[in-house]
Amino acid sequence: MHLYYNIATAFGLAIESIRAHKLRSFLTLLGVIIGVASVILVGAAIDGLGAYAEGITAKAFGSNSYLVAQIAAVGGLTQKQLVEKQKRNKRIRPDDVAYLRSTTGDSIMYSPYQQKSEDVKGENQVYEGASILGVSATLPEMREVAVGDGRFFSETEEHMRQRVAVIGEDIRTTLFPTGSVLGRKLRIAGEDFIVVGLLEKQGSSFGRSLDNPVYIPVTVYDQMYGGQRGMAVFARARPGTELTMDQAIDVTRASLRIHFHTPVGQEDNFDFLTPDSVRAFIDQVLGVIAAIVVPVTSISLVVGGIVIMNIMLVSVTERTHEIGIRKSLGARRTDIMLQFLSESVILSLLGGLVGLGTGALVCVILSALFGATLKITAPYVLLAILVSSAVGIVSGWYPARRAARMDPVAALRAE
Repeated sequence: MHLYYNIATAFGLAIESIRAHKLRSFLTLLGVIIGVASVILVGAAIDGLGAYAEGITAKAFGSNSYLVAQIAAVGGLTQKQLVEKQKRNKRIRPDDVAYLRSTTGDSIMYSPYQQKSEDVKGENQVYEGASILGVSATLPEMREVAVGDGRFFSETEEHMRQRVAVIGEDIRTTLFPTGSVLGRKLRIAGEDFIVVGLLEKQGSSFGRSLDNPVYIPVTVYDQMYGGQRGMAVFARARPGTELTMDQAIDVTRASLRIHFHTPVGQEDNFDFLTPDSVRAFIDQVLGVIAAIVVPVTSISLVVGGIVIMNIMLVSVTERTHEIGIRKSLGARRTDIMLQFLSESVILSLLGGLVGLGTGALVCVILSALFGATLKITAPYVLLAILVSSAVGIVSGWYPARRAARMDPVAALRAE
């Protein structure tokens, strides 16, 4: 009970002191407010970037798809490793895809994926640098290819080498600003195509538009540009086979090793890329960013702590006579120390809470104005509050100790 009374008294005196000097207290809080808000903003940006990258990965791969290619690693390759892979690994060509389909097609779906930047013309307008994608009709079953109007091309159109296309929103806006796009013609590399589908709007990724693709049958793409330079291939287990992604990869790997005559005991002479490997790479990059940026941002909290310490030292000097009176009335060193330490912690915690609210408000504003992906998560909130509390304790310890060790007689003489 006595301890509770001492703590309650110390907090009451601390709050009274803060209220008596409102402007000074607010200016003292600014450093902590800015520091905590900065940590929250940086944390929200890092976690938001991670969530955004997760979404992009999900769109690129779907839920259980994987990629097969000559080189399909995500980051981490040295120049030497890259050269070794280029020498050792085989290019994936149309006949290789045909072999995979003939040997494993009953359990695995495959879609070649080739890409080229090309100008697209339509109705006296030109869209420069569209992404021309040669794929199979099965691609929408493997990854997210959301068609908002019309349809994706069929397997029959693919086999018959029909000049049909599915376009993105940027292509539609430039070439066909009015009316429906379905059935209208566009020209790619001198070839006329009929638009059969319009993709849903996707937005942008890291400043690059995702709404400028033109999907065409891979058979037509090979006729126009050739497929012997190599391609990537999306794959996934057929629904109903109950194969996991790892099992599907093993089936594809075994078939390709036989096809490429890979000696037993030697590593694969082709590459796989899975959503998990992409996510692991993203997490690694974000972890490095967080390890560098968050401590740098937290320096402002250290500055805020120095400000609190200076103000507390001034407060101790101003209230020397009060300290002498309290000691003469029986206050112990621990009571005096608790009073000033409480004031420092309360200041720091108030700054932390206001900084947390400020950071959250700025995140909401930035998200609303610029469409930024900012995600406030519990770890960064806890980090900001714990650090601000620690700053309060560390910053208040020396001034509180100095106040507690004052000689009561000398303190009473002070004016």
